[in-house]
Amino acid sequence: MEPVTGRDARGALPAGLGDAVRATAEEIAAVLRGVADTSVPVPGSQWTVGEAAAHLAQANELMAELAAGQERRYGDGTPQSLAAANERALAEFDERAAEPLAGMIVAHADACLTAVERSVAGAGDVVTPLGPMSRAVLASYLLTHMLGHGYDLARALRRRHMVDRERVELSLPFLITAMPRVTDAAATARLTARYTIRLWGGSRFGVTFTDGAVTVTARPPDRPDCTILIEPVTFFLMALGRTDPYGAIARGRVFARGRKPWLAPRFPGLFKAP
Repeated sequence: MEPVTGRDARGALPAGLGDAVRATAEEIAAVLRGVADTSVPVPGSQWTVGEAAAHLAQANELMAELAAGQERRYGDGTPQSLAAANERALAEFDERAAEPLAGMIVAHADACLTAVERSVAGAGDVVTPLGPMSRAVLASYLLTHMLGHGYDLARALRRRHMVDRERVELSLPFLITAMPRVTDAAATARLTARYTIRLWGGSRFGVTFTDGAVTVTARPPDRPDCTILIEPVTFFLMALGRTDPYGAIARGRVFARGRKPWLAPRFPGLFKAP
């Protein structure tokens, strides 16, 4: 991934990230507002629209509290523990109406950004459901999480989703930080391989497996076994388990080259999206 040199006017975040978070929250709210029946199922999920929106409102509040320096435990980072924590949180929260949830999603996203922007220079990492990270990466986490569930809500309600090339680029700091933490140990056992991931017209980064252990770096390896060239929105949806890699390959959204191009279809299955 190329280094980010610009900054938002408020100075605490990479250029465009704060605006992207606020715009995404507002666009999700716009999808929800006016929806009378939130019992509509979300495709590919056990949740309804109301449950997915409630989860987003709760998650945004959690991230705002973390950004403000509060300690909150929420699972141990494994997909199973996070799913269990989500279900417990939803069971303790009754709101499922679209209008109030839309307002909460926006308000908590703004509170998170405000806390990040007010943090002092050099402030330490915060402990998130996916491990320690800086507040700037936390803001990227917030964006990524909203985009994933915003995509689900838009599909459920047959509205246009808000995932685009620019927002995918802004999600990369979190995705790169999280990838080693969501590796599927069974799938990567004894694997030794070097990947370069290149987004069409954008960033690139390296993922190296050494006997199953993974390292993710902003700079690609010098001699990758497999280079995956992928359309940015497809990369994002694949990373979050929202699209099938073989379908994306068939549609011409993913290409592979290098000494071992056959490693490309295997790559998404090396990780478990929480």
